[in-house]
Amino acid sequence: MDIKIETNGPIGEAEVVELYEANNWSSAQIPDKLMPALLNSDTLITARIDGKLVGIGNAISDGHLVVYYPHMLVHPTYQGKGIGYKMMEAMLTIYENFHQQMLTADGKAIGFYEKMGFERAGNTAPMWIYSGKEH
Repeated sequence: MDIKIETNGPIGEAEVVELYEANNWSSAQIPDKLMPALLNSDTLITARIDGKLVGIGNAISDGHLVVYYPHMLVHPTYQGKGIGYKMMEAMLTIYENFHQQMLTADGKAIGFYEKMGFERAGNTAPMWIYSGKEH
């Protein structure tokens, strides 16, 4: 399996929506907001196999000190094959000299991010106003 990881490469709305729907992410229902959010990210990472989009992740940042990783997802058919690891490894390389790298993880993702070197942030608690229903 030849996995191509690309930074800030082109993406199409249909393939993005398909990937988000496969992962049951509610943002698939609002592509008019999802696409600009992804395309205006500081960094966008994609994973493709034979041209098919199988993974995507993004980073938003102040460009110097702090980076936040809001989305990192791999199509369920391709999970457990190292694709998410390769995408996250690319992000960590890009932002390796930043003072703070942040994300919010739940469910199975917690163990994945712990393996990538992330740890719970002391006594902090993730907080949000969220319009989705999958959490």
